[in-house]
Amino acid sequence: MASAAILVGGQARRFGGIDKSALGVGGRTILDYQVGVLRALTDDILIVGRAPAGRAAEGVRVVADAVAGAGPLGGLETALTAARHDPLVLLACDMPCVTTALLERLLELAPLADAVVPRTSRGYHPLCAVYSRACHRAVMRRLAAHQLAMHGLLDDVQVHTVEEDEVSRYGAVDRLLANVNTRADLHEIEMTLGHTL
Repeated sequence: MASAAILVGGQARRFGGIDKSALGVGGRTILDYQVGVLRALTDDILIVGRAPAGRAAEGVRVVADAVAGAGPLGGLETALTAARHDPLVLLACDMPCVTTALLERLLELAPLADAVVPRTSRGYHPLCAVYSRACHRAVMRRLAAHQLAMHGLLDDVQVHTVEEDEVSRYGAVDRLLANVNTRADLHEIEMTLGHTL
């Protein structure tokens, strides 16, 4: 059994500071879509960071960041501490196209390493990945040193990399791992997906 965490603590500066998890794509919010995807994988879903706009979904726990201002690395620390199960699926709240099938594959590979992380031509995707509690000590060291980059954490733990050709078995890579960072990104995803979510 695994746990899962959706990180909603970002400041979304390029989006005017709004809660990106509340953005609508295909007739529902990104958060609702992600919770639906994760329910097929676990009975322990966390929303880490600030509480999402509106009411959290039934059975989903909202956990405040234990380390304020530490970005996704701080969110990962909070999630690893609060998770009921090991390993942990970690998702950024602005990924409206990730699928259960892809996340299932990452979980299947979890016994091979401390972290299972997709890598494409754009680099690693540490906010759509699986982490074990074995990462916790390295996370705490980096937080103490104010080394907050998620990519840096991957230098300190054993990583199993899921390369682009394997990710592509589960759909178009750019769509599966797409982030909504700007209104242009949102428009592009809406045009691509329409009502299919």
